[in-house]
Amino acid sequence: MGEILIRGAEVVVTMDGTRRELKGADVLIRDGQIAAVGPGLQSAGEVVEAKGCVVTPGLVNTHHHLYQTLTRAVPGGQDALLFGWLQTLYPIWAKMGPEEISVSAQVGLAELALTGCTTSSDHLYMYPGGARLEDTIHAAAELGLRFHPTRGAMSIGESDGGLPPDSLVEREEAILNDCIRVIDAFHDPNEGAMCRVGVAPCSPFSVSRELMRDAALLARDKGVMLHTHLAENDEDISYSLEQFGCRPGQYAEDLGWTGDDVWHAHCVKLDAGEIDLFSRSRTGVAHCPCSNCRLGSGIAPVRQMRDAGVKVALGVDGSASNDAGSLIGEARMAMLLQRVRNGADAMAAREALEIATLGGAQVLGRPDCGMLAPGKRADVAIWDVSGLEAAGAWDPVAALVLCGPPKVKHLFVEGRQVVRDGQVVTIDLPRVIETQNRLAAKLMG
Repeated sequence: MGEILIRGAEVVVTMDGTRRELKGADVLIRDGQIAAVGPGLQSAGEVVEAKGCVVTPGLVNTHHHLYQTLTRAVPGGQDALLFGWLQTLYPIWAKMGPEEISVSAQVGLAELALTGCTTSSDHLYMYPGGARLEDTIHAAAELGLRFHPTRGAMSIGESDGGLPPDSLVEREEAILNDCIRVIDAFHDPNEGAMCRVGVAPCSPFSVSRELMRDAALLARDKGVMLHTHLAENDEDISYSLEQFGCRPGQYAEDLGWTGDDVWHAHCVKLDAGEIDLFSRSRTGVAHCPCSNCRLGSGIAPVRQMRDAGVKVALGVDGSASNDAGSLIGEARMAMLLQRVRNGADAMAAREALEIATLGGAQVLGRPDCGMLAPGKRADVAIWDVSGLEAAGAWDPVAALVLCGPPKVKHLFVEGRQVVRDGQVVTIDLPRVIETQNRLAAKLMG
């Protein structure tokens, strides 16, 4: 693969053990890894000039539903709470198929790449029209992002008291068998892996207690991670108390859904006991601030979680509940919401940036990512702070979160360039967007 030298950055934000920020520094990439970080580096390979730029580790997105990029701003769901929103969208999603799942994945991942993201998870919990998890895996491979797809599932339909239409649920035996299939086919446990598969029943209110328990047993047998939605809003808490006789955290613990290999999306309504449980068990949280605002779910207790030692990362969530997919935008919103809840000194811009980079890598179990240090993977975002958005900024690192720019100039994943001069270079994005709009119009009809 050879060498790439990123030269003369205004600041390199390492996110290493001492959170060093190096002014006027370079980053040397060799064979997909960071070879060196510091001033005056030399290379006979490609040189990328970074004058006027801040260089950071690639951002890490820990919760998404990529198929939802086909259903942004849908009438009837724009002003609904979680359960009503789902009931509006489920019948539309039921009309999708493999092409819709694949194209929407590329659109969503391209949007993430342009906002600095190098690694993304995805929670695909329905498979209409013969769609399969690999429809998203192949899309991510073509685009070039590091990908953590999770094999989601729903097994309790409307006829059994659940929210989704019966056409979108699966038999639990078939769900577990397909989890085994996709793990065996696509999961790479090695350092530097570009694809790692997780097991992810949709939520405690869309699958049985037995499936939650069996999924945890299967995941640990296979050595993969576990993911689901938890404690997202007041409706979620009420459902857990009424149906299970306990709060979501207790339900998760009883079924094996806590531990270093588990991360839960949202966790807006965790109480002090659940925060302590997640801290002691090293359970991770994917904080989705824009989605939580969009659906009126509330403000997650991120400050309290971080202070207690809970691993917290960011997620953009699905584009039907956001309706954008900007990971740097999520960092800004996370910071602002904690200040609304806890005061202006509750979260600094640098802490929000740390959550978006190193925090995401820690939640996804990727010690090889999330920082710019020798031996780590070469996932690098280069932000041009010489333009309009950051004009007049005294602190270019804080400016990334406080004012922008909202998009990267260059992005490298495993040392391969995915974004050059603000444009995705690995796929024909205008053609993909045209296809996406055609498919969306078909769903509207």
